[in-house]
Parts: sequence; C-alpha cells; structure tokens
Amino acid sequence: MDINKIQNIYFIGIGGIGMSALARYFKANSKNVTGYDKTQTDITDSLGALGIKVHFEDSVSHIDSEYLNPEKTLVVYTPAIPKNHSELNYFIKNGYQVVKRSRLLGLITENTFCLAVAGTHGKTTTTSILGHLLYSCNVPLTAFLGGISENYNSNLILNGAEVTVVEADEFDRSFLTLSPNLACITSMDADHLDIYGDASKLKKSFKDFSEKIKPNGKLFVKNGLPLKGVTYGIEDDSDYSIQNIKIENGTYVFDVKTPKTVLKNIQFNLPGRHNLSNALIALAMAVEYGCPHQQLAKALASYKGVKRRFTYHIKTDNLVFIDDYAHHPEEINAVHQAVREMYPDKKVLAIFQPHLYSRTRDFIDDFAKSLSQFDEVLLLEIYPARELPIEGVTSAWLLGKINSENKQLVSKTGLLAAIHKSSAQVILTIGAGDIGEEVKRIKKEFNIAS
Repeated sequence: MDINKIQNIYFIGIGGIGMSALARYFKANSKNVTGYDKTQTDITDSLGALGIKVHFEDSVSHIDSEYLNPEKTLVVYTPAIPKNHSELNYFIKNGYQVVKRSRLLGLITENTFCLAVAGTHGKTTTTSILGHLLYSCNVPLTAFLGGISENYNSNLILNGAEVTVVEADEFDRSFLTLSPNLACITSMDADHLDIYGDASKLKKSFKDFSEKIKPNGKLFVKNGLPLKGVTYGIEDDSDYSIQNIKIENGTYVFDVKTPKTVLKNIQFNLPGRHNLSNALIALAMAVEYGCPHQQLAKALASYKGVKRRFTYHIKTDNLVFIDDYAHHPEEINAVHQAVREMYPDKKVLAIFQPHLYSRTRDFIDDFAKSLSQFDEVLLLEIYPARELPIEGVTSAWLLGKINSENKQLVSKTGLLAAIHKSSAQVILTIGAGDIGEEVKRIKKEFNIAS
C-alpha cells in the first residue's frame, strides 16, 4: 500500500491517544482527515480546532460523502473497537482498505530511520523524552507519542520526516509491525494477559520484537532483562549507567557513564527512580544516534513531562495534588516510591480506579500489596474499557485484600466528600480510565481550600 497516494483517511476511534497523533500527522501532511469516537473529550476538541471533523454516533449516515469512495479512502481502526461496530463493518463489506493503527504506523516508519520504545512500563515518558532530545538537537523527526507532552502540548512532534520516534506497543502484538533501527525494552512485566494468556507468551513477543530490528541496528535493554543488547541501569555496571545521584531543590542531579565517556552534573526534573531510568535510556539512544552531549544535557534539563504522568495540579505548603496514569501494580509502586522520596514526612491519600476486569483479576494480590503502601486509599469502581463484567471481579473484592485501616469504596458522586474527610496533605489520583475527568473537579474544589 502506498499511503502517499491516499487522499482521504477515516479514523474509527479517532479520540484515542495513538489514533489522534496519526490524525494530526496526516492533517499536517495535507490529507483529508475525519472520524468517529464514542466520547467527546479534550482530545477530540483539539482535533476539531485543527479542522478535523469528529462525530460521536456510530452511524454511516454521519460520514461525509467524499469519504464514501473505496478507491480514495483508507480506514484506520483500533483493537478497542467492538466487532459489531456498524461503521467498521460497512467499510469491510464494501471493499475499503481497512487497517489497524499499528499497521499504519509500520507503513509510515518503514522508510525512515526509526527509534522505537518498547516495554510494559515507561513507554510514553521515554518516547516523549527521546522526541524532545532529538527535536532540541534539530533532528528532522516525527515523533508519535502515547500522551500529551507538556513541552509541545501535543502527542505529535513534527520537525521533518527522515527520522521517526514511536512507542512500540505490546498490546495486541502491535509492535511486530515495526522494523526499527534503534529500539529499547524498558520492562517485561506480565500484563495484557487477556491477549497473551500467560507471561511466557508475552516475553516471547518481546523477543520477537527484538528480532525485528534492521540489520546493523541496536537493541537497548534494561539491565537484568533476559535479552542481549546494550544495557542500561541505575548505579550498576551497565553500558549506560546513572551514578552519583543527588536531589537539589526538587531536581535530580547525576552523572551518566557511557561506553566512551562520563557526562557530569546532568539535571532532570521528573521525580521517581523510574523516571531516571526513562531519562537514561532516552539519553543513551540519542547519544547512539549521534546528538552532541552538551545539547542533550541542556535538553534533558528543559524536559517538562507528559500530562497524567505524575502531573502536579496543586503544589502548596498545605496541600499537594498529583495525578498519574498508573494502572499496573509495578507502576503504582513507582508512583509510591516517587511520592515518598519527594514528601517523606507527609500523609498520602491514593484514589485509585482499576482499569479492566481482567487486569484486576490477574493481578489482584499485587494491586492490594501496592495500594497497601499508602496511608489512605479510596477505591472507585472498575473502569471496563473494552470489556464486559467478570463475575466476582469488583472493586469491593480488591478493597477486602488491601491491608489498611484507612480504606473505602467510593462512588464518583461521593468522592469530594470522602477527600474532605481525609487529613492527608498529599492527594494522588491513579488510573487509566476516566478518573482523569475527576481531576478537574478535585482541582477546582481544593485549589480554593489550599
């Protein structure tokens, strides 16, 4: 398929973070872009501001006539779209070219120098750091991000087309459509067992991904993972290693040992050891690409983060409110480590919305253990996303396993009242569902009080 010859692109699920980045990309490349999504959000509003029309009812009658020509229209969908979706079935039955998002990303990147970031955690932050580093070094790149970058207020960084930076997503084995020149694997913890069945099959898919790297390419792996490659780690003997970590005025200051030299007094503003690790691998890939060390150090210091990744909404002496996308026990552990490092003497309230019935079931004990570390816990009901309920899998079941005297199941309508009853000085909202929508209400309520 030659995507350069296609003029119209129709996205089913256009409001998704990966889909909307592709929609922005094609709009910027003068294609006609439109699509459907189930829900109106800030992302769909931002697409509308670019002139991309979005509708919210699954009906072929809402599709503009110019897109109803199979020879001129490419249809893109995400694996989250249900199989009985009427628009998707219309396009399939009427002979349109219909592809998954991952296939389209593979087509865009195959004739570029591609840097791909894989791993069950850390992909979005690492990809956005890497995109920022290369952009700051004036590399002619397009970076597709799985979150909204605070530096660019977008999930797309555009500065040319010779180089691409992408998240290599293991969900639905999407990353096997890519053929990167440089790739990293940040972690291989069990996840998406609804797709893979068991952890060994997930690990095999990462090995399969490592074999997709182009000849003369390089694989970077977190030290300790069972794959061969250039290693990276914190305070260890990896090929790339962070040493001499200090915290000065809430900022990490450290040295980076590379295979050839030592970079001194590097500064990085995101809290948490997991973010140090993300910064290190992004830096390592940019060094291997050929960026000047001094420019990289300056760029890393100016990196502001990704929305919903340890995002501060209130930061006063009396109250701190942080929102994070963490939806896996290991990610919750990373958030806990970061908040304890920054606020060792303050009481912390965690508000968690589990994401997916299957993930809650598969990791119930690990979720309970990670949530038990906080001083207080408020649990919302499970966000189903693409799933139907599973009998017996509820937030009440998870609550019963959390080892804490200060725990409570709350509805969204009762959430603000429950927070008011807490004496915590640090409030965390955690989860990948629609808990982000509650953030606005909490911020509005407590900004006044703080």
